[in-house]
Amino acid sequence: MYESLLRPLLFSLDAEKAHHLGMAGLKAMPAAVARAWRSSVRADRPTLSMTVGGLRFPNPVGLAAGLDKNAEALTGLFGLGFGFVEVGTVTPRPQPGNPAPRMFRLPEHAALINRLGFNNQGMAEMKRRLERLSWRPGPIGVNLGKNKDTPNERAVEDYAACAEAVGPLGDYVVVNLSSPNTPGLRALQEPEALAAILSVVRAKVPTKPLFLKIAPDLADEGVDAVVDVAKSTGITGLICTNTTITRPVEHPLAGEAGGLSGRPVFARSTEVLRRAFKRSEGKLPLIGVGGVFDGADAFAKIAAGASLVQVYTGFVYGGPGLPGRMLEELEAKVASLGLGSLAEAVGRDVS
Repeated sequence: MYESLLRPLLFSLDAEKAHHLGMAGLKAMPAAVARAWRSSVRADRPTLSMTVGGLRFPNPVGLAAGLDKNAEALTGLFGLGFGFVEVGTVTPRPQPGNPAPRMFRLPEHAALINRLGFNNQGMAEMKRRLERLSWRPGPIGVNLGKNKDTPNERAVEDYAACAEAVGPLGDYVVVNLSSPNTPGLRALQEPEALAAILSVVRAKVPTKPLFLKIAPDLADEGVDAVVDVAKSTGITGLICTNTTITRPVEHPLAGEAGGLSGRPVFARSTEVLRRAFKRSEGKLPLIGVGGVFDGADAFAKIAAGASLVQVYTGFVYGGPGLPGRMLEELEAKVASLGLGSLAEAVGRDVS
């Protein structure tokens, strides 16, 4: 029904207006409906469950940060069957983000371009919502950023403040230095600045799994350097990857500034994932994101080294039934390969 009726309706609207309409529906989902839907898709599947950073994930299909920026729709999102949900990116102070229009669809390529710019209601509002949350059937990640007007030399203060405010309320914490839509942010992926920020955030949330989200546009040597810093600072793992500033497709909207996501980023994001897995010798847990639209895409990420996967653009195109369909496809893949569990497939294609 989504692809034949709802998606055409939503895609007839401006991309950001459609996003707000979808979020309104998720926020309005009653808890009883969410619980029943989650049960119907069998979100908790033993053969697909993963343990990462000491956390049990009932299934490996998660929602990437960027959709629920303010932790407003967690009950509805978990109801759809996601194994985990990442909220944010959150900044210390509320900020409106970049001027509209700032989201664009490229349907011919199953892609999106966004230059939202960390629009969010701030860490105090997220803290309030997470404190009131009564149902979390899977882990919740909190994705941290800096305010646009905070200079890079003081960025560490923003990340520390967010980690202190909302870090304890998440099951895991993510440092986001890879969005292309906050000027100068990606410069903080350089080893010295990166190590300083990760060390400070780790000190604020010493008992929480801590991940770093990286860009697909890093050169191979840059990926190696990030992995080395991650290992030296003792963080839990990496999220590979954010959106890309490259344009591997031709489209009338391809010239719009912002990060490209969806099908066109799948190959490069998976290459980065594979290289990070090899560089860490499989010892650094990885979350694969970028162009995941179905169970086959998810399995490819897992075989390249991911323990978990996330969707965003795939969810926009695939609709609320996507998590359930992916779980069915992954379970069938595990059975067809004769595996005891999906965890046995992590890194199987990396030599």
